[in-house]
Amino acid sequence: MTLTIGLLIPLLGTMLGSAFVFFMRGEMSVRLQKTLLGFASGVMVAASVWSLLIPAMEMEAAKGTWSVLPAAIGFLLGMGFLLLIDEVTPHLHLGTDKPEGIRSHLSRTAMLALAVTIHNLPEGMAVGVVFAGAESSVTNISLAGAIAVALGIAIQNVPEGAIISMPMRAAGNSRWKSFIIGSLSGAVEPVGALAVLLLASQLLPILPYMLAFAAGAMFYVVVEELIPESSSGQHSNLSTIGFAVGFVLMMVLDVVLG
Repeated sequence: MTLTIGLLIPLLGTMLGSAFVFFMRGEMSVRLQKTLLGFASGVMVAASVWSLLIPAMEMEAAKGTWSVLPAAIGFLLGMGFLLLIDEVTPHLHLGTDKPEGIRSHLSRTAMLALAVTIHNLPEGMAVGVVFAGAESSVTNISLAGAIAVALGIAIQNVPEGAIISMPMRAAGNSRWKSFIIGSLSGAVEPVGALAVLLLASQLLPILPYMLAFAAGAMFYVVVEELIPESSSGQHSNLSTIGFAVGFVLMMVLDVVLG
């Protein structure tokens, strides 16, 4: 029961953020967007370091100097995997009219949703792999620590849900349609988490690589998408403040609950 709830927590964060369309009028202000994007970046970086990369190296501590190798390999593979997904998936980022990925005839709404879905995929992988680590006896990851990761990602999913649903509402879609599409963009998280969890339970020897893989995938999203979007134009200082708050919040959650 606890595992099921843990896997669903991030999706609930996306749904909560998407529900902003029922309470807010017009588009989200640029200041708020910058702050929330920075916050999401901080949460993802802290979760990647404290909850994924450090446990991956701790699992290999007996190998001495070479304990860093699985983490390094897994991290690079995660970055490469997201790079591939980013190149082949047609998607459109907030604030731009130039689609990325392969050419398609998808609507603007669908491509905006796909952009957020790409962001959510590594987050789901991260939740799945930390719960796999908590269930195994070969890591120092506790169940409380895994729940802390799920809570941290859920918190950063709140602004992501709002960032995808609010522009859809402003573009003329109904509140319910905007809410549903925004929520569905987070549906990949529990699916990805469950898939990774099942795979990890069968492949415990490569769990350090999987932890680092999820970290690399999340870092890709932060470096390639979130930071450029939050630091361009005016009010970039707000994104920096948001990053600091998100990073410290996730760090505290991991240490206190871990």
